[in-house]
Amino acid sequence: MNIKQIFVYFIGLFALIFVVSAIVTFLYSFIVHGTGIVDWETAFRLAIILGIVLTWTNVREKKKGKEGENKE
Repeated sequence: MNIKQIFVYFIGLFALIFVVSAIVTFLYSFIVHGTGIVDWETAFRLAIILGIVLTWTNVREKKKGKEGENKE
């Protein structure tokens, strides 16, 4: 994977995780506390962390797959 593909993959994951975590924090605060407030800090933090980790694991898996093909 080149840098552009990695960046596009990260941005897609970041957006998806950010939206889902914002919805989850809204529903949690609405159900548990009775106020529909989104915790933007948690949503952003979770999106950054999971975006980096999942992108890194995806790149490692693709590299591992290519190395396995070269050995055969």
